[in-house]
Amino acid sequence: MTEIDATTIIAESLKAQGVEYVFGIIGIPVVELSMAFQVAGLKYIGMRNEQAACYAAQAIGYLTGKPGVCLVVSGPGLLHCTGGMANAQINCWPLLVIGGSTSEDHEGIGGFQECPQVELSRPYCKYAARPPTVELIPMHIEKAVRYATYGRPGSTYLDFPGNLLKSRVESSKLNTNYVTHPEFPLICPEPELVEKASKLLIQAKRPLIIIGKGAAYSRAENVVEKFIKNTNFPFLATPMGKGVVSDKSQQCVASARTLALQKSDVVLLLGARLNWILHFGRPPRFDKNVKIIQVDICPEELHNSVISSVAVQSDIKPFVSQLIEILSKRNFSFPINNEWWKHLKEQCKKNQEVVMKMAMNTEIPLNYYAVFHHMQKIIPEDAMIINEGANTMDIGRSMLPNVLPRHRLDAGTFGTMGVGLGFAIAAALYCRDFYPKKRVICVQGDSAFGFSGMEIETIVRYKLPITIVIVNNSGIYGGFDNETFDSIRSEGDLTQVTPPSALYVETRYENMMSMFGMKGYFVRTVDQLQSALKEANNLTDRPTIINVVILPSADRKPQSFNWLTESKL
Repeated sequence: MTEIDATTIIAESLKAQGVEYVFGIIGIPVVELSMAFQVAGLKYIGMRNEQAACYAAQAIGYLTGKPGVCLVVSGPGLLHCTGGMANAQINCWPLLVIGGSTSEDHEGIGGFQECPQVELSRPYCKYAARPPTVELIPMHIEKAVRYATYGRPGSTYLDFPGNLLKSRVESSKLNTNYVTHPEFPLICPEPELVEKASKLLIQAKRPLIIIGKGAAYSRAENVVEKFIKNTNFPFLATPMGKGVVSDKSQQCVASARTLALQKSDVVLLLGARLNWILHFGRPPRFDKNVKIIQVDICPEELHNSVISSVAVQSDIKPFVSQLIEILSKRNFSFPINNEWWKHLKEQCKKNQEVVMKMAMNTEIPLNYYAVFHHMQKIIPEDAMIINEGANTMDIGRSMLPNVLPRHRLDAGTFGTMGVGLGFAIAAALYCRDFYPKKRVICVQGDSAFGFSGMEIETIVRYKLPITIVIVNNSGIYGGFDNETFDSIRSEGDLTQVTPPSALYVETRYENMMSMFGMKGYFVRTVDQLQSALKEANNLTDRPTIINVVILPSADRKPQSFNWLTESKL
């Protein structure tokens, strides 16, 4: 009888479920498994850090709708990617982590890198298991992929001890008759709830639509864009809901975000959660009498934080399609000349003028707004933007527009730092398949870049066209100029006098490109920035680093509220 080994079974089972990408770092006991992946036709990307591998795997899952796989070794290897697993779970992105583990006959007696991996993974997963036999591997892989993608997406974990990976089984005993999932089940709304939502929107004097990451993930951009154009409702997007409807749309009121949230009397949430990003839907950021229409695929999310006036479990597409039909039959369109639109447009103009004044201040060292404003004039309008950092990310959300869905990846709901280069690698691989001429723009603070900077070697190795723009203020939140920094450190124990927020002044990160015989750019002025970006846009098979030195004390424009609304409890 023909025998088949466990590594081949794992690889072929993943292939049968439509998985395409594996990111990881090999070692005992998964070396042979990584080779089996390539033999089966899976694309394997060797990374330099397990966290970055996990971030890349979940980003490819978000972009393609099929979970990326993160392959790690036992013990520390699995522990290093638990941050990534938690990020995928909270960010609602499909991910499958496969971990090698110590052989079962070594457990309990101090086996190499022995660790209770299934138990440690379970808090960060929708499903975590160790297949007990070789024959059951296809069943567990099908289940892990299904759990990662069905309903609210998230992370799953499968554990493979060394002895199981070395096992073989007769082909006739292997049950591979497990369903594959070309399409996800579609959850449709209850018609009476759509009708109730339509009545609230028609009666609203100050309506607002909030487009979330769930609308982007569900590929609902066509129907949502039609809805916004037909109804003329003002809308805001959450950070990764940007581009579902273009940021340049006339109905986008992102520049008046505070006013829009505070004064709306009816808010329709399309795949957005009332968590910290939306200030929990509570006063003072929202009106105390606001009526919330909540549309979410996850029923547990309904009425979370506040009691919604209408709570609908549904995919975005069928809900919005039915809503369009109802409003069209009533010939409804929100009038452009009413008081609500007037106030929103006035506030947009006022805020844009404040930002433009800062953006046109090109005094050296530059500020964030000047960097982003002049950057967006050079990068392609449809660029895939990865954005990470504190002010770098927050200001970048408003200054770097997105005109296409799923073209912005950032720290997301979990606020995880270190995701940037892993996300950029996944985005570049995705673009290679679907947008072959598109360049990925990864904009990071210098602190954020430091989390996974050596992934630049991975990017060079796989010839990925990524422009890494480091907005360098020599610190976490902010640093110091040379004179101040040297003065601070001139006396006393450096561990006592060096400010916790400080990084080394004007570190020359761009010189990392010289390790590969390639060119990086050190930038102080707008002209230097734009020249470097133009050169980078012409690179088709290699990355580059543009290191932009800015004012260490540069900050965002004054805010009406603290960015994280304080709890009153």
